[in-house]
Amino acid sequence: MKRKSLVPLHDHTREGIAKRIADAKTPSLLKDFIYGGIDGAVTTLAIVAGVQGAGFSPTVIIALGAANILADGFSMAAGNYAGTRAEAEETARLRAIEAEHIALAPEGEREELRQILAAKGLSGDALARAVEAISSRESAWIDLMLVDEYGVSPNAPAPMRAALATFGAFLVAGLVPLLPFLFGLTNAFTLSWIMTFVVFVAIGAIRSLWSLRSAWVTAAETLLIGGTAAAIAFAVGTLFHP
Repeated sequence: MKRKSLVPLHDHTREGIAKRIADAKTPSLLKDFIYGGIDGAVTTLAIVAGVQGAGFSPTVIIALGAANILADGFSMAAGNYAGTRAEAEETARLRAIEAEHIALAPEGEREELRQILAAKGLSGDALARAVEAISSRESAWIDLMLVDEYGVSPNAPAPMRAALATFGAFLVAGLVPLLPFLFGLTNAFTLSWIMTFVVFVAIGAIRSLWSLRSAWVTAAETLLIGGTAAAIAFAVGTLFHP
């Protein structure tokens, strides 16, 4: 299989490197957008499919779909906020622990630092100088310990940004399955499926920008996830068709 191209390369000028390092301290919202978008489209289409399968009117579909977009979207955003805040609080707690350890047992912490750097391939004078340089800056020291001792990113996530990203993506993607019904289009149910599947494919294709897999693969995967959920909802809805 031909490997996906990773070009364009990073800007390796002094200014470009400095900007990239600074930007890396801002956590990515990619997961939040993808999560909200897929769930918004899936749950709304599932409601449309389930209600249609049960034989209810378009008015009921619009009402339940709108309620899902607002209520479930807010619930997801709130849940993401709480989860992301817990991550940020955990990072802050570990940072405080390491600061206290450095204050109470500096030599022990230097030995931890020395072993971490040695495992990365440093030795001799280079190792000694690296330990001395890093331990002279407490914030950098703690950052390194968070990554290598706890496996935690020193850049704490932003709960409100994550929540807003999830809600926004949920709102936009979740509205798509309702549009044919809102505009009273002919064959609204069929159009709803088609339009939502286009959203799934688009989300999957966007995912490929951050993946080594091709856009076709990520689009097909997302389409399979969303289509399966909607098919299940439609099948359940038909069980209650009068």
